[in-house]
Formats: sequence, structure tokens, C-alpha cells
Amino acid sequence: MKFVIHTDGGARGNPGPAAVGVVIKTETGKKIAEFGEKIGETTNNVAEYTAVVDALGAIKNMHPTHVDFFLDSLLVAEQLSGRFKVKNDKLRQLLLTVRLLEQEVGGEILYHAIPREQNRRADFLVNQALDNC
Repeated sequence: MKFVIHTDGGARGNPGPAAVGVVIKTETGKKIAEFGEKIGETTNNVAEYTAVVDALGAIKNMHPTHVDFFLDSLLVAEQLSGRFKVKNDKLRQLLLTVRLLEQEVGGEILYHAIPREQNRRADFLVNQALDNC
């Protein structure tokens, strides 16, 4: 089974109140799950990573053969792909969590940076969670 996952994370203020948004679909577009959740006070980048962690946690027992992640954070997508170094200690911890979850999920997992306009639903879920404070 192949999944397409859109994730987003945001903080109002940086740091500030933060939330994640996750949309999980099959490669044919069938929605498996979607959610937006507040995650407390943190930075935008921590929220972006947390969204990926939450998405991986949501699919780890589904045993996909391939997962394409789409994020509107170029920094996080490139760090997760191994093309950018992770210098921040908190982000390095989250990267380790992602790598451990990737092993549990199995299959091929790729990360892609996309424009915000192509990530509208995940962005909406973040803002909806933040608006419902």
C-alpha cells in the first residue's frame, strides 16, 4: 500500500501557541485520516517536525510499501531528506524520533517541499486547531 501524506505545523509567534495538521491518503486519493491538534508553545520548525512524527505514528501499524510526505517547509523537508544539516538540538532530537518511526513504519519514505498553496488542507487543520483555543 502507498500513502500520500500532507503535513503542516505552525506557531503564532515564534515561539508561541502551536499546532499540527496531517492529511493521510492512499495513492488513489482515498482519505485514511486527517487531524489538527494543538501541541502547546513551541516554534514553527518544531511544529513542522511534530506533524511528521504524528503522521508516522498514525501509519506505523499499516505497513505501507511507500510513503510520500509533502510539507510546505523547505527547511524541514530538506533536513528530513538528509540534504540540509540539523544544527538545532531540539530539531536533532525530533529527527532521531522520525528516523526511529521510519524504521517501525518500513517501506520507502520520501519528503518533498511544496508551495503552501498545494498544502491547503493541512494548513487549514493547523489554523483550525489554533483558532479553537
